[in-house]
Order: sequence, then structure tokens, then C-alpha cells
Amino acid sequence: MKKNKISKNWINKQRRDIYVRQSKVDGYRSRAVYKLIEIDQKFKIIKNGISLIDLGAAPGSWSQYASKSIKNGKILSIDLKKIDPIGKVEFVEGDFTNNSSQQNIKNYFKSKVDVVLSDMAENTTGIKSVDSTSTGELCKEAMFFAKDVLSKNGTFVSKIFMGSSFNEIILNSKSIFKETKVFKPKSSRKDSKESFIICKYLR
Repeated sequence: MKKNKISKNWINKQRRDIYVRQSKVDGYRSRAVYKLIEIDQKFKIIKNGISLIDLGAAPGSWSQYASKSIKNGKILSIDLKKIDPIGKVEFVEGDFTNNSSQQNIKNYFKSKVDVVLSDMAENTTGIKSVDSTSTGELCKEAMFFAKDVLSKNGTFVSKIFMGSSFNEIILNSKSIFKETKVFKPKSSRKDSKESFIICKYLR
């Protein structure tokens, strides 16, 4: 009974959500795209000719936006789940933390990349401290991967939850990058603890 009530509340929330409705109008696969659009408008991270990696890409709205915005560039998305093809986007099905997946990514680009994006979050348990910590670990993994593959002037963007690992992630980012900003898009739900960390220029 409780599960049915939660499902009904989620459906009602989706129906009321202006970003869900707008994503259908604009042809995007999820409302998450508007977070990236806001980040890009503020921090100017997506430009023509760049190479970009989208970690944890499913269902693919961030890669959709990148493919529409980048001309003469290279885009690769990776996720544990298979996603429907997106024009101009190479897809790798797998875990980006595995050595084999990382090697496949490096083989595709054959050089350093300009942008690494991550909208990854672990499946939520409802326990905020646990969710924050597990998603924080994903953010750190993504950051260390970005350090390995980014060009000197590259940019790393990742979801980050407010919680016990937040300060550690910020400290790590400042030791790796010259510039670190934290930003919460308007399209993030008000009851969500998520923000995004935007890091530029490797040390």
C-alpha cells in the first residue's frame, strides 16, 4: 500500500513538473538536460570542436544536448544500461571504473579530452547520509578519471550531494584543478540535495 502511494505521488509530481513537460516538447529524453543547459549557459563549457565524455549517460539527454551543440567534435557516452543511439555519439556499455572500459574510451579519443560530464548518482535508499556518501564516491571516481583523461585546460562537471563527503570532494577538486565552483541549477528539484561541481584547468 505504501509503495503504491509513493508511486502515485511520483507520477503526480512528474505531471506537475514544468521541466518534464518541456523535455517532451523539446524532444529530450529527460528533464535532467535543463541542468546541463543552465550549467553551460553560466560556465560556457560546451564549444564547437571539443571532445567530450558523458559518464553515466542513460537515458541520454546530456549527450543529446552535447550532440546538438558541438560541431566537428567527438562525443562518447558510457553507462551500465544500453541507451538508444544518438547521432554523432559513440556509446560504450559498461562500468567506467573498469580498466577495460577506460581503455576503450582512451582508444576512441587517442588524445586528451576537453570535457568530462557526470550526472551519476547511486540508486537512492531514502537515507540521506547513505545516499550522499555513495554518490560522493561516484563523484570522486569520476574526478580521478577526469584527471587522467582531461587536457590541461579541460573541464569536469559532476553531480554532488550535500553531506559528509562534500568537503572532502571540494578539497580534492582544489588539489587537482585551479578553479572550482559549486552551482545548483533552478531545474534541480527544490527538495533535492544535489548541486553540481564545475572544475576547470588542471594543476
